Amino acid sequence: MPAQNPSPGTFPSTATPGRPLLEVVVGSTRPGRVGLPVAHWFVDLARAHGGFDVELVDLAEVDLPLFDEPEHPRFGRYAHPHTRAWSARVQRADAFVLVVQEYNHSFGAALKNALDYLHAEWAYKPVGFVSYGGVAAGTRAVQALKPVLAALRMLPVPDAVAIPFVDRWLTPEGTFEPEPALAASAKPMLDELARLVTQLAPLRAEAAAG
Repeated sequence: MPAQNPSPGTFPSTATPGRPLLEVVVGSTRPGRVGLPVAHWFVDLARAHGGFDVELVDLAEVDLPLFDEPEHPRFGRYAHPHTRAWSARVQRADAFVLVVQEYNHSFGAALKNALDYLHAEWAYKPVGFVSYGGVAAGTRAVQALKPVLAALRMLPVPDAVAIPFVDRWLTPEGTFEPEPALAASAKPMLDELARLVTQLAPLRAEAAAG
């Protein structure tokens, strides 16, 4: 656990005490991004699943500057309010789903920056992926992410939602309405996240105790 007790900042929790919290992180911050409607679609599926309380985390709203902490994140001695607020938000989550776009066969800089800001807050938390793109459906970005997450002691689940040719399912109103098979692919991932949340709880508790 970080040595400093971070304040919640501007990100109040909507989680129910005693119920696992899944945070769905939108990795793209560019204007007009597809990731936001995809994330809203997935949040609805995750809430209907019933295994978690679910929060949407939009990195465009979090608005972290390029990493600017003077000390390594492993010490948890954060100098800036934006880091303390981000720490508190990540710390309270039990699991994550990353909504990932693909840029040049990898994932975007905003997500890498958000991951790099923290260290212990990520540890022993399972993570799933909703990736999107063209023919490769963002899967190369997911493969690039996995060694980064391993270094943070996160546990990726094998099941994922991969969305090819994502533009075809965007409506004129800006919502994402794909074929039922994509929605069905979310359930195995959510089931596995729920199992691992329980199995990894002792390790998370040990990490939080320092």
